[in-house]
Amino acid sequence: MTALRPSPMRRRVRGRVLLMLCVMYAIAYIDRTNISTALPYIKDDLGLTDTMAGYVVAAFALPYAFLQIFGGAIGGRIGPRKMLAIVAVLWGVATLLTGFSVGLMSLIGARLLLGLTEAAAFPTATQAMSKWIPIDRNGFAQGITHSAARLGNALAPLIVAGLIIVAGWRSSFLVVAALSVIWAGLWWVVFRDRPADHPKMTSQELSELGELHTPAGVGDRVKTPWKQLVPQILPVTFVDFGYGWTLWVFLTWLPTFLSDTYGLGIGGFALYTSIILLAGVVGDTVGGMLSDRIVARGGDVRHARRVILVIGLGGALLCLTPLLFAQSLLVATVALTLSFFFLELCNANLWAIPMDVAPQWSGAASGLMNTGFGIAGVVSPIAFGVLIDASGWVAPFGLSIGLLAAAIVVAWFMHPKRVRMVDGTVVVGGAAAATTETVSR
Repeated sequence: MTALRPSPMRRRVRGRVLLMLCVMYAIAYIDRTNISTALPYIKDDLGLTDTMAGYVVAAFALPYAFLQIFGGAIGGRIGPRKMLAIVAVLWGVATLLTGFSVGLMSLIGARLLLGLTEAAAFPTATQAMSKWIPIDRNGFAQGITHSAARLGNALAPLIVAGLIIVAGWRSSFLVVAALSVIWAGLWWVVFRDRPADHPKMTSQELSELGELHTPAGVGDRVKTPWKQLVPQILPVTFVDFGYGWTLWVFLTWLPTFLSDTYGLGIGGFALYTSIILLAGVVGDTVGGMLSDRIVARGGDVRHARRVILVIGLGGALLCLTPLLFAQSLLVATVALTLSFFFLELCNANLWAIPMDVAPQWSGAASGLMNTGFGIAGVVSPIAFGVLIDASGWVAPFGLSIGLLAAAIVVAWFMHPKRVRMVDGTVVVGGAAAATTETVSR
């Protein structure tokens, strides 16, 4: 079977749009994870226990979890250009306030604001990608943007550690806050909600984007068909919960684990954390490209996403298992690095599924999907903090392994169907076995 040539990204306006989104994803993750590197110093300075620190981290995830759907739907309504510019400025303000925190409650308040503003970011960015990225590059687009997010993860410990050494933990939040505001201004200048409105758009590139990306085919004001959308996305939401639970372990507790278990100082645990998280940069891109390659060779889209999800979740589970036993720093580092690589094979595919299933409502669909990650972010840091205080690190790692196993089962059996608009009617699945319902405009 001859492989289809994927749609080009170089020398296209969409390539610049994707680059801007990569920068945003990196900044967003630096803003949300810089606290993990600073946490040991924040705890000492403000007198926090591990349980209190868990509440601080979970404060971000609370609004992030429950406003994903709302944020994605609003972003689809008012457009990614305006929505992303606004929320980037606001999460920069939230990061700034984190640096000015004086106690537990002010820290929680700043993190709540950060979660509130970032809740709309990735679903709205997914809506932008649905309009700007050819369908055959959905996995690649989600993979490369989330690779940028993981690069932000990997750089954050080194950047934050350097700033802490030079000027204290508060300075790290003040510096990265400025990056968000600068990006917002550039985004407003570069991006347009409809590709056809961009001054540098060509007729050739517009034709490459397909019918959903043209002014006549966008249908921005069509009401979101929740009745049809929820049954297709809900199983993906559960898989995203299992994935997200373990991801939050890496993003939140990795520096503390390395510091507590192996007695590493800030330079040591920052370096090891960065090495481990760099594996996610590779994993995200590889996961998206592999599933796109299966599709390009004539494979079924749903099967392609599902296979990579099962491989990723299964590999992460196996590689976490050595941490249930006493291990040297070298063994633990290798196990964590491989586990994070496999885990991040899943990320692009989880985000590509809403684009595959409901490209017209991908903001709302991806918000529903990523609610699983958000809920995991509420529960995981608190549960980890409590379990660490009570019994050490074995129990929380064991719980993560169990949730990964449950996610593997659901991922293998889920079959999300396409949701699309045909002649003013929402159609679910193929033409022969579709369910329909008219949606008001």
